[in-house]
Amino acid sequence: MKSELLMPAGSLEKMKTAILYGADAVYCGTPDLSLRTKARLTLEQLVEGIEFAHSRNKKVYLTLNLFSHNKDIGKLNTMIDTIKKAKPDGVIIADPGVFQLVKERAPELELHISTQANVCSYLTVDYWKKQGAKLVVLAREVSFGELTEIREKCPDIKLEAFIHGAMCMTYSGRCLLSNYLAERGANQGNCAQSCRWNYKIHLKLKDGTIKELNLTDENKDLFEFLLEEDFRPGEFMPIEESHRGSYILNAKDLCLMPKLDDYLKLGIDSLKVEGRNKTAYYAAIVTRSYRMAIDDWNQDPQNWDHKNYMQELYTLQNRGFSLAFHDDRLTHHAHNYDSTKSVSHYEYAGFIRDWEKDDIIFEIKNRIESGDLIELISPLLKDPIRLRLQEFKDSNTGEVTTCVSAGQNKAIRINKNLFESIDQTKIQEFLPALTVARKVKKITLNPQRLEEDKASFLSEINQTKCCNSSESSKSGESCAKPAQVETKKCCNSGNSCSSGESSKSGESCAKPAQVETKKPKMGVDACCGRGCNGCLIFWHDSKFKKQRELIKTKKLGEILSKSQSKSESEEVK
Repeated sequence: MKSELLMPAGSLEKMKTAILYGADAVYCGTPDLSLRTKARLTLEQLVEGIEFAHSRNKKVYLTLNLFSHNKDIGKLNTMIDTIKKAKPDGVIIADPGVFQLVKERAPELELHISTQANVCSYLTVDYWKKQGAKLVVLAREVSFGELTEIREKCPDIKLEAFIHGAMCMTYSGRCLLSNYLAERGANQGNCAQSCRWNYKIHLKLKDGTIKELNLTDENKDLFEFLLEEDFRPGEFMPIEESHRGSYILNAKDLCLMPKLDDYLKLGIDSLKVEGRNKTAYYAAIVTRSYRMAIDDWNQDPQNWDHKNYMQELYTLQNRGFSLAFHDDRLTHHAHNYDSTKSVSHYEYAGFIRDWEKDDIIFEIKNRIESGDLIELISPLLKDPIRLRLQEFKDSNTGEVTTCVSAGQNKAIRINKNLFESIDQTKIQEFLPALTVARKVKKITLNPQRLEEDKASFLSEINQTKCCNSSESSKSGESCAKPAQVETKKCCNSGNSCSSGESSKSGESCAKPAQVETKKPKMGVDACCGRGCNGCLIFWHDSKFKKQRELIKTKKLGEILSKSQSKSESEEVK
């Protein structure tokens, strides 16, 4: 049996996009009853999506992986009745009580155990099998060695493992940081990602005053910051502190493409990608990359090489890639201690909303200017279809401009005759509705950071290869030295830079663009007032008493509109 490629679907559009680009199955949920409150999928859209998938012989799994509170029980009973009508191919559950309720009220549904259930051993897999589960999603902490043993000892239940996406550096997402610091329930789909916030170190002087430690280029080498844990006296763990602060829990993104052949050989039933709140571009590119990789391995495993697919993954916004727990333990490569920003040379340009006769209706997602090169990523072709537009025609008004920006579903018309190198009789087949497109970014915050992330990932891959072979270091030191990032020399100075331009001042040629970091809102100001599940502020603060009564009148899964979310004090203003 071939491994299933399972993709996230935070909306109907993303669900259809993932299926278009080759997903075998998708998983989705509704805002109230899954762990992604921003995954806006109504019950009507859910039914439409399941019908769309089934008509193409694809599967849809529904997430009910919340940890239920008393207030959720009534909604669960209603949701189970709806699920029975929608007929998904499986329901993903974490809470044993929810598992029992669904099993009793809908015995015909196939039940899957969520990664939130923290299944890390064959003993727990066997327990859930005996309870009636048909598939278990293993925790991200499970190494490949452990996964192999679980497969051997549990051959008669389906196993699912994460292969790509964001990493939560708590115990499979069981985190209270967000609850404590932002009053947003991480285990109810409303995580504020407090682990990726910027923390600064302050010094308490002997007179009791507290001052911030300001690091500069002149004094940064005078300090070294170390953590010592109670039960490891004398073992010091470094914290990298810069003028921007510290990022002590900032995990890189999981990417097991370099190890994908191991999972395919082992016969893992389902290979899962994280990211229900990511863009349709993310859904398309990740699906396309892993689809090609899986198909190529099935056809010719001996000559399969992960490098053929990595470049495409690097066109996505990412925090750097890591193998995470694949080899049983994390290394320093799994964290980014310097920045929380995502990097890529590309950005999402837009997608084909529809065809109208010979015109593509192309919806804009980021600003495009005259002369920008657009790459349309066909679901059927290996190489992108490139197009350079000099002017843009509004799809509704016909107005022609030299630049176009996103907003309010802004779209332009692109006539098929502009694609001169493509067979005109096949262009709609190659570029169907929901085809995504990208463009090169004009400014990258730090051009060298992306190369450093790639080098770090390569070093991690090489290190695992070395340490798993007979060439392991006898000295006990790391087998592989970190890859060195090449930098160009300035034409008129000896400084390193990532640009070919010369520096007249003698400083680095290319300076990172200064961008204001978006700061997280705190307290009551952080609540949108629309009734997101997991928002402790909305469900408990007196400011939103009126909204709590109003949301009781809404349909299951529906939140308040922006106008309805305004508090009484805001309305007075």
